[in-house]
Amino acid sequence: MNWLNRQPFFIKLTNKEYWPIYVTYAPIFFYYLYLSLRAKSFFFFSATNPSIEAGGLFGESKKGILEKIDDKYKPASPLIPKGTPIDTILEILKANNIDFPIVFKPDIGSRGTLVEKLDNVEDLNRHISKNDVNYIVQPFIDYEEEFAIMFWRMPNEERPTITSVTLKKFLSFTGDGKSTLRELILAYPRSILQYDSLQKKYSEQMDIVLPKGNIIEAEPIGNHCRGTMFLDGNHLIDEDLENLIFEMTSNIEEVYFGRFDLKCKSVEDLKKGKNILVMELNGANSEPAHIYDPKSNFFDVYKTLFKQWRMIFDIAMYNHKVRNIPFMSIKEMWIYKKNLNKYYKTIQ
Repeated sequence: MNWLNRQPFFIKLTNKEYWPIYVTYAPIFFYYLYLSLRAKSFFFFSATNPSIEAGGLFGESKKGILEKIDDKYKPASPLIPKGTPIDTILEILKANNIDFPIVFKPDIGSRGTLVEKLDNVEDLNRHISKNDVNYIVQPFIDYEEEFAIMFWRMPNEERPTITSVTLKKFLSFTGDGKSTLRELILAYPRSILQYDSLQKKYSEQMDIVLPKGNIIEAEPIGNHCRGTMFLDGNHLIDEDLENLIFEMTSNIEEVYFGRFDLKCKSVEDLKKGKNILVMELNGANSEPAHIYDPKSNFFDVYKTLFKQWRMIFDIAMYNHKVRNIPFMSIKEMWIYKKNLNKYYKTIQ
């Protein structure tokens, strides 16, 4: 790899999956304005999923959404109110049969901020001492596969349609018996972008040669911003998967557009509806994450995003016109955003 290909700016510039969100979504913003004019409301999206705050576009409670999912499809996910003493947290973990390692995530989050895998009580104590927000705690699920499966349906329809399947490939390094961990990191553009965090995490191992065949799973959290590769899995959509998503959504009231982030033991188990655990269900803010596949076609990306916003619009307009579900008013949105912005300042 030459010097230029090692530079973070060049890596981001030449790979559209790393473009800033305001760049990627610039064309979509103008389409959103057009749809807003048709709806006569900038906040039409709030009627897409009436049971989720702001339709799930931002600021929604993860715990509130998880409660809508059938227990057989989700891990224990107790809410930990901010300021809860560590002894009480440990009691909550015990009461819910949750052992370390665990995953701590803010109840209201933003693109993986403050989501951490914690391996022991010391990690837990360190984490909560620095962050004073309401958290959800879940057991770390070590299933082999992680997927993001996006769906939608009109309120007058029974069955949802799957619109996107994304397979997540976690950042890892395999030793060749010759290269140090630092050299392996610097040989891979995706990990170069994570260099600072990896340097901090593996400070004592960076200059040690990784034995041949040894694998380091560098990042256990499946966020794109943490180095996870998103791969197009739409070829997996078939009748079995459609039936599974129908079953999973059948008891979830007033959610018509969303995305399951789930783990399973294998693709075969996923199709059979076995060994599946949902970590999150997202609403109108759901992205068809397969568009971040490094091999994705530029025009297909925008075709997908325009179609997504048309789906949100169509659902919202049906709910508004046929079912008399109101859009959020300017005053309601102003108060909602004011409180949300105040909150986000506490998790930066």
